[in-house]
Amino acid sequence: MPSTAELTSLASSHDLIAIGMMADEARRGRHGSVTTFVRVADVTAEPGSPIVIAPAAGEVRIVGVPSDRHAAVARVREVAATSTSIPVSAFSLADLEQLAGRERITLRALLEELRAAGLELVAEAPFDELQDSRRSIEEVNIAGLGLARLTIQKLPSAEVPDLMKRVSMLQQEVGVIRAFAPLPRRVNAAVPTTGYDDIKRVALARLFVDNIPSIQVDWTLYGPKLAQVALTVGADDVDAVSPADDAGTGPRRAPLEEIRRNILAAGLEPIERDGRFDRRAS
Repeated sequence: MPSTAELTSLASSHDLIAIGMMADEARRGRHGSVTTFVRVADVTAEPGSPIVIAPAAGEVRIVGVPSDRHAAVARVREVAATSTSIPVSAFSLADLEQLAGRERITLRALLEELRAAGLELVAEAPFDELQDSRRSIEEVNIAGLGLARLTIQKLPSAEVPDLMKRVSMLQQEVGVIRAFAPLPRRVNAAVPTTGYDDIKRVALARLFVDNIPSIQVDWTLYGPKLAQVALTVGADDVDAVSPADDAGTGPRRAPLEEIRRNILAAGLEPIERDGRFDRRAS
């Protein structure tokens, strides 16, 4: 593992090939050629709205911001009753922080209510939006829930190495983060990221954040091409693959075959997992 000084120097370099090779070496040292992916069925947070869950889904994710505490609990209960054995994830931890404040209850009390309704995982913890990242993630763990992934919502104003160091320090404190998705969830259309910047950010995440097991890329948000390249420079997990069995364009274009084909083309071994990070039967 390079020293902090070496990593900082590397971050300022424009030699993406060298950075990518080091990140790939670090990734293979931890995971070998194994690359995991999860097929996710999204359902809206609105209580009473239709719930459609493809049987192939490895995770059911409630997306959106709950209007209030009772709506959040009711929706989790509805979805959990429908999902059978498929793990249910829901909501942003930052949104839950704000919801607890509006409802004048503790975050832990809210999380425990959601768990009692059938929730298994908080869908994401946006590092740059959390009021108290360490305490809130610890509350998730104490409430008996898992955290699906740590995310970044917007491009950081701080230098990327500083951001990555802070993420690594957070993991040192909480020790429960399984996956980190370093690419921003929201991109300013007026100042879009470039493929070069995105790939470099993934590689630096693997090098700087060596205490989080998986570096993740979002298949739906960033697309197959970037995801495939990201897998060669440090990423080892792909989120948000569609659970549909047929894309309508033939079996070779079905989501499952496409993700497997892209991982194999990167010289890696595709392994499907569920929201609990357990391997699924082939």
